[in-house]
Amino acid sequence: MQSTPLPVLNRDRVSGLIFLLVCLIYGYQATQIQLFPGDEYEAFTARTLPYLLTAGGIIMSLLLIVMSPATKSRAIACAQQTADESSLDWRLLGAFVALMTAYGIGLTWLGFVLATSLFLLVGFWLLGERRKAVLFGASFPFVTVFWLLLTKVLDIYLEPGYLFLSL
Repeated sequence: MQSTPLPVLNRDRVSGLIFLLVCLIYGYQATQIQLFPGDEYEAFTARTLPYLLTAGGIIMSLLLIVMSPATKSRAIACAQQTADESSLDWRLLGAFVALMTAYGIGLTWLGFVLATSLFLLVGFWLLGERRKAVLFGASFPFVTVFWLLLTKVLDIYLEPGYLFLSL
């Protein structure tokens, strides 16, 4: 009786490897962030959050690589992959790519608060939420509190956008 070896790479492990590569590149780029003189003794610097994001991403990608179940046969794997791909919503993906592009452009013109609030509102709507109380209650107040935290507590300057600069 001869047993076939289990495949080492599957879709989850390849995704984990790609995510690990992206995290490592991001971590390297985080080391290139310039610090102000004297910041090396501070507890929280411009590099702190990128380092935490890098560490979290590396841990998650390693967990995905290690804990991904190996498939037992190629026929089952092919059938599962075909079933998975047929249920993907490519129109929703395209809509989110267009929304992210519009957000990047709108950030310059509308500013952080308005562009981010509209991004969340439209994103929730694309995901199927239709209740106005949830749409407006989850986007505008959340972004306003986040903006206040960034600008007033952490003293980070966020550009208001060309629309508000021209008023």
